[in-house]
Amino acid sequence: MTAPRLTDRAALERNRTRALRAPELFLHEAVADEVEERLQEVNRRFTSPAVIGDWAGLWRPRLADAVHVQDTDVLALTPGAHDLVLHHLALHWADDPVGQLAQCRHALRPDGLLIATLFGGQTLHELRACLAEAEIAVTGGLSPRILPMGEIRDLGALLQRAGLALPVADTTTLTVRYETPLHLVRDLRAMAEGNALGQRLRHPTRKAVLTEAFRLYSSRFAGPDGRLPATFEIVTLTGWAPADTQPQPLRPGSAKARLADALGTTETPLDRSGD
Repeated sequence: MTAPRLTDRAALERNRTRALRAPELFLHEAVADEVEERLQEVNRRFTSPAVIGDWAGLWRPRLADAVHVQDTDVLALTPGAHDLVLHHLALHWADDPVGQLAQCRHALRPDGLLIATLFGGQTLHELRACLAEAEIAVTGGLSPRILPMGEIRDLGALLQRAGLALPVADTTTLTVRYETPLHLVRDLRAMAEGNALGQRLRHPTRKAVLTEAFRLYSSRFAGPDGRLPATFEIVTLTGWAPADTQPQPLRPGSAKARLADALGTTETPLDRSGD
């Protein structure tokens, strides 16, 4: 039996097409700005970049010579053709994120750089909690509404599984404040981050569920000014295609100096008398 897909790709593409009519891209722009700063710190000139998943085209003026491909299951990338691959705020929708990262690695030349950005597990935790509680109270059940997003400790391990060297995972939390929960929902639609789960309900959410969820949100999270926080956790995954020129870990037992000497302390042998 075929396992159910996490993402309904047709629904995701419909959401993106609809969002392009009046996009709200402040988060995408903030993430792109951060990635550009990281690239400047690398201090290397990239000559053959590729960008994955940039449905709104934010990277076209930033990397004019980049190859742009959709974040489909099979990426339209040529193996070994790129020295830089950017996977832009789309990996959280992947059914096989390791497969996506592995394809990025194969598309890189030796010592080529991958930077992948995605939403992390703390994203929209306020909305998720309120929707779940409201749906249980009103209907007695619970349905998939918001994409399950990975924790940074798990996401970082994906880089190693994909065969990337010098893996680094870090996170930035952005808090956006809204007048009402409805304003947040409108922004999510304009970001193309509406419900595109494969197992979602195929009929509109009952009004009573939304009314109760919005009531809970306002009563629990409103600040002194009455505005409501919405958390967005941005995880950035960085890895390099393996190359002989990269730093390599020393062989265990090959150290030339003792750690105790470097720290200026006394080494105390482990007491094994009770073994």
